[in-house]
Amino acid sequence: FESTVQAGKLQDLINRSKMARCRGRFVCPVILYKGKHICRSATLAGWGELYGRTGYNYIFSGGSDDAWADAEDISEEDSALRNADSQLFDKVRGHDIKLLRYLSVRYICDLMVENKKVKFGLNVTSSEKVDKAQRYADFTLLSIPYPGCEFFKEYKDRDYTAEGLIFNWKQDYVDAPLSIPVFLTQSLNIDWSEYQSWDLVQQTQNYLKLLISIINSDDDSGLLVHCISGWDRTPLFISLLRLSLWADGLIHASLEPSEILYLTVAYDWFLFGHMLVDRLSKGEEIFFFCFNFLKHITSEEFSALKSQRRKSLPPGFTLEEICMLKQRDRGSTTSLSSDFSLGMESSPGAAGSFTYEAVELMPAGAQAQAAWRKSCASSPQAVLWSRAQQSEDRLPSTGMVEVKSSSSSSSTHSDNFLRLGSSPLEVPRSRSADHSLPGSSVSTDFGSWQMVTGCGSIREQAILSADASLPCSFPDEFPSTCL
Repeated sequence: FESTVQAGKLQDLINRSKMARCRGRFVCPVILYKGKHICRSATLAGWGELYGRTGYNYIFSGGSDDAWADAEDISEEDSALRNADSQLFDKVRGHDIKLLRYLSVRYICDLMVENKKVKFGLNVTSSEKVDKAQRYADFTLLSIPYPGCEFFKEYKDRDYTAEGLIFNWKQDYVDAPLSIPVFLTQSLNIDWSEYQSWDLVQQTQNYLKLLISIINSDDDSGLLVHCISGWDRTPLFISLLRLSLWADGLIHASLEPSEILYLTVAYDWFLFGHMLVDRLSKGEEIFFFCFNFLKHITSEEFSALKSQRRKSLPPGFTLEEICMLKQRDRGSTTSLSSDFSLGMESSPGAAGSFTYEAVELMPAGAQAQAAWRKSCASSPQAVLWSRAQQSEDRLPSTGMVEVKSSSSSSSTHSDNFLRLGSSPLEVPRSRSADHSLPGSSVSTDFGSWQMVTGCGSIREQAILSADASLPCSFPDEFPSTCL
């Protein structure tokens, strides 16, 4: 981080610009991605708050206001005229713009559903998109209205079901239209004119796709995301961005899932002012929605990588076949005469889901592979688990567990497929000889399975025979259930 900014200069710019935004919540860089700063803040302060805060600071700081601390930057004439609206707004918002430019921010995404926040008949906050003096004309402004935390009371009341939950865009205070420059939407294949008919899931997905597309563009420009105060909708999208980039291995690559969870909860939410106790008392559970929503962004279309990151099951194989519960996949008369590697990659993009990557049970060496293929062709029970060789630039750098074991002449797929460490899966119970494959030296024991539901609880324990069905039904999509 320090290679991109000078800490002293950044602190000075923040000190001068803090009055420009609601509650003094200045533009703050929170993610560094490919040299670009992803920032968050509150929206612009209106004249009421601006005058109130500057006067308050002046009185309680002994007559000096550190927002105007730079004598070289403020002439006597400016000081005399700064009580005028134009002078005050020009000066304060000018410092805000200097901070944005220092952080190389070009894109400003405004999540407010209002042009200006009105309380008690007064405009208490404003927005870059309605700045009369067009001070932010040099930035690319995106108005992407998103429901406030009050809307998530309905989410809770619907038993935490976001599918089919649509915001009422006809309310009187909603006056901010969706506005996105055309060049940012061309590659997304989204019909933005239909945004008022989207449910909460689709709206959040499309906005996240837009943000990922912006930060993944070829230019070196940073991004600012804000709502009104910056402690509900803003952490929702900042947290989703952080978790998505982490799932790609592009940021925080050394952090384990539990560590990235602590980071985003503590930093993105609580240290930036999310009032969880207040939100819980009102049933406005946007915090819960953020993490429950992860199951909707597990596909590669939410990846910042150019290539696919979250692998699905190999084509042609069902979940039962992957788990090797069907008789035809149970084993082979063919021995593995040399080492094989089993790579397993977990996909942290969805809680409780795992996918398998680079499953290869082929002997090393060209001659051994040829012999293997020949023996597989002559054996009807033989199943070759292989994938196309990855190019070097697509090999996962993190999250891979490489397991190598030397197999004996009698080893089979079921002996070695899901092996962690150096110990095979325990086989405490024997199975009927009727299910043994002819000519196979596979172990006559079969292990017990525990079914873990999507929320992580153990549903039941069952002993399965080779042709037994699963003890509980699986949903259509693999990531929602973990075996």
